[in-house]
Amino acid sequence: MGPGRLPQSLLLRCWRAAALGAARCRGGPLSARPLSAAVRLRAPQRPPGRGEPPRAGGGARWKGVVGAGEAEEEEDEEDEAEEDEAELEELLGPSPLAVEPGVQRVAVVHPAVKWGPKKSPLTTAELQIAEAIALVDTIQNWTVLDKIIIPTKNPDKKFIFGKGNFQVLTEKIKKLPHVTAVFLNVERISSLTKKELEDAWGVKVFDRYTVVLHIFRCNARTKEAKLQIALAEIPLLRSNLKNEVSQLDQQRGGSRYIMGSGETFMEAQNRILKEKELKIRNALEKLRRKRSLLRTQRRKREFPIISVMGYTNCGKTTLIKALTGEAGLQPRDQLFATLDITAHAGYLPSHMAVIYIDTIGFLTDLPHNLVESFSATLEEVAYSDLIVHVRDITHPDTTLQKATVLSVLKNLNLPSHLLDSMVEVHNKVDLIERYKPTEENALAVSALHGHGLEKLKEEIEKKILTATGKKILTVNVNLEGPQLSWLYKEATVQEVEVMPEDGTARVKVIIGNSAFGRYKNLFPNSKIFTP
Repeated sequence: MGPGRLPQSLLLRCWRAAALGAARCRGGPLSARPLSAAVRLRAPQRPPGRGEPPRAGGGARWKGVVGAGEAEEEEDEEDEAEEDEAELEELLGPSPLAVEPGVQRVAVVHPAVKWGPKKSPLTTAELQIAEAIALVDTIQNWTVLDKIIIPTKNPDKKFIFGKGNFQVLTEKIKKLPHVTAVFLNVERISSLTKKELEDAWGVKVFDRYTVVLHIFRCNARTKEAKLQIALAEIPLLRSNLKNEVSQLDQQRGGSRYIMGSGETFMEAQNRILKEKELKIRNALEKLRRKRSLLRTQRRKREFPIISVMGYTNCGKTTLIKALTGEAGLQPRDQLFATLDITAHAGYLPSHMAVIYIDTIGFLTDLPHNLVESFSATLEEVAYSDLIVHVRDITHPDTTLQKATVLSVLKNLNLPSHLLDSMVEVHNKVDLIERYKPTEENALAVSALHGHGLEKLKEEIEKKILTATGKKILTVNVNLEGPQLSWLYKEATVQEVEVMPEDGTARVKVIIGNSAFGRYKNLFPNSKIFTP
């Protein structure tokens, strides 16, 4: 039985249970048990003082004195939260689509389109199958036994290949010793096609959707990532259910309606799936609102936000580690090592504190439903002040990878100024002797060895000052007054030149518009010099 396929015994059991008016199918993958989508949203830690980079973590309640009524209300909230947490855990329980753990010896098959709109002019069949092999190598205990490139005119046909090539492929697969699975390097195949291919080849068959989803499932750490994966599974569950119920109908015959309910078994199971999808979307919306709250707090403290984006395994996390010096960051040399958005504090040459956002990597022919499921995560990019696009310039498919990333960014409906001001970084230049970018304004760096980082920071700072409207000013302050300490707290102090003869100092600062307005209101007699 392939992953995601409902066993006939289970379907029969569900049919009987539904006919008797059962509220749900116990033990089945499509449970009708009400699962609240609520997520426990704890108040964030009290924010650090202005001008300080935010600390990692959070989640503790703000402490304060509460009355008896408030205490009771809080206890009710705690009880409700525990129930919601338990129901959410059930919603994120084992998936019927999960690939069974264990060793897989895989034959990677790539349908090479020779001509027509499906043929990509920016790559080759050899590079496409190399990426497919890299996907398999990412999964623990999976190994590639053989790679097979077979030409096709139309990869959207039921069996992908023409009759003659399909027969040749079948013979090759059956001759492979110890093969346990075939990875067909197409975006997605129907459940019916999958079953017929498995019958023809005698092994499990996976498409890109299944393999990428499995990698996501293995790397997901947070509830948000797991919820997004569960959402991406819904279309596959619907497709598989339709196929399995159709087979069951043919075997049983007779009435397809559940006794006294007025709906067919198929309709009942689709309704359950729709309810599950709604609960997942509601849970993701609550997490989105939580992110919005954290985003508002960052905005209040006027930390510029820099989203670091790129094709999967291009070195985004390594670059962020190099820019921030954050020792806790552990980049991994594998596809989709980062699934959750993470924030990292760093400083620019002027000592301005900024936040670098590490995002999920992109992939050519990433299934639409997967992109849509992770749109809640990617929407964070729209609220950035700057995008840094990282490219692995050593990759033979780097041009196609750039086109893929830019295509996804355009489909996110980002503000035009974000796309226009984007900084392009050519990473891993230490692997190419005397490399010089051919693209205008692209910066060559080696995140691993630190080459070109200072120039990159200067470019980021220039773009951030333009994007945020921050000002570089010199102000004259009285050392006996509170101005200097206020500036250290509310702005970025670059230089302090003390004039001991009159007890004043000239202070060079980078200051945001709102903080500058407050400064003028608090200290109207302070002298201000602009460069």
